[in-house]
Amino acid sequence: MLFSSLTFLFVFLPITLFLYYLSPKNWKNGILLILSILFFAWGGVSYTFLFIASIFINFFFAKQINRTKKSRKNWLIAGIATNVTLLVTFKYLTFFIGNINLLFFNLGASATLFPELKIMLPLGISFYTFHQMSMLWDIYRREDKIDLKLSECALYVAFFPQLIAGPIVRYKDIILQIQRRSESWELFTKGAERFIIGLAKKVIIANTMAALADEIFSFNPQELSASAVWLGTIAYTLQIYFDFSGYSDMAIGLANMFGFRLLENFNLPYTARSIQEFWRRWHISLSTWFRDYVYIPLGGNRSGSAKTYFNLSLVFILTGFWHGATWSFVFWGVFHGFFLIIERIGLAKLLSKYALIGWAYTMTVVMIGWIFFRIENFSTALEFIQQLFTAQTPEQIELIYFINSENILILIVGICFAAPIGLSWNTLLFEKFNIFIGRQVMLRQTLLLGLFLYAVMLINANSYNPFIYFKF
Repeated sequence: MLFSSLTFLFVFLPITLFLYYLSPKNWKNGILLILSILFFAWGGVSYTFLFIASIFINFFFAKQINRTKKSRKNWLIAGIATNVTLLVTFKYLTFFIGNINLLFFNLGASATLFPELKIMLPLGISFYTFHQMSMLWDIYRREDKIDLKLSECALYVAFFPQLIAGPIVRYKDIILQIQRRSESWELFTKGAERFIIGLAKKVIIANTMAALADEIFSFNPQELSASAVWLGTIAYTLQIYFDFSGYSDMAIGLANMFGFRLLENFNLPYTARSIQEFWRRWHISLSTWFRDYVYIPLGGNRSGSAKTYFNLSLVFILTGFWHGATWSFVFWGVFHGFFLIIERIGLAKLLSKYALIGWAYTMTVVMIGWIFFRIENFSTALEFIQQLFTAQTPEQIELIYFINSENILILIVGICFAAPIGLSWNTLLFEKFNIFIGRQVMLRQTLLLGLFLYAVMLINANSYNPFIYFKF
């Protein structure tokens, strides 16, 4: 079920809020858990049983880690291995089998070594698997025993605002809120406002940019001029940011409406002046997850430069692979890892002296990287990148072919709200806005209501357009 669907906005969410606030305090977590599982089941009943089974299995491992002293590390390893096996089976097994068969075919094999499999990717498996590995790690790192309850662990994993596409919430950051929290009208209204802003990001900006990027990237690369490919790349750069940060805003806002406070997932990443800074601002919950649960346990930067570079390379190969089982995603991770390493070697010091050059370099690297992210066929992605720097010929389709008044307007709006020359939505609406109009709550709420109604009109008029990160 999409947050940006009429079913969610006018059926599921109102019913959930009604039942939650009408129920006694000791029922609230149960209400959220049941409705969160129904929310997940809406996207695919068949894999709901897998999801529920994974919760029970991980709770078993959590209990063993929490109960024992001598063998807790073995239970942690077993739990992590089980989760990785689950993820590999459903997300990567087809990829591995296909590449092994291709390798043996190129070596002269007359028949495929393994039968081809068609395994459908379960909704949200990357996110809820990472949530559960976080839970096992956090329980392992505690020296004292804690009172583990299945209902609380299940709600941590299944809580619908962050279930399908994040943010990746740490067990240690949320468990106390699951056990005891206080709702307030102030937090509820703050959450509703944040949700509307996220909805507007997705429906007004991301969807418009998606249509433009889809149109451009549907052509053969050689048919397009360099300016047209750059336009498509910029459109996708804006699409993925407003799509995913919009989802995160909606998730954080929904959590606020139920009394929860989730950590931020984006901090104007397109203002970064290095790739290191970009990853401190982009998908913060994922980058910090890999830092704390992979990079640091591997030794981080404590064992010399060579080991540090190896750890960084491995982390970003895994980061790319986490996003999808294609070589384009793997290369995207390697691509970012390469620039992180050369920045550590010395480029970062040079970039820090020239802010504008640092920003231009970062955005160029990020946008070229997004082409690998957008186009899953590796060779086709390379052709589009080559076209970015190819001289135009008369028969190629020019940029003007794809431009209309709506695209121009949304491009300008998107750039202003995402780039260094702009302001964040929250700053514009909730800080700068108040300077000019005073604290006129009604005027601000009228503006938000207008955004909401316009977004609903677009949802009603446009076709199905899921969030990009749903497929991860």
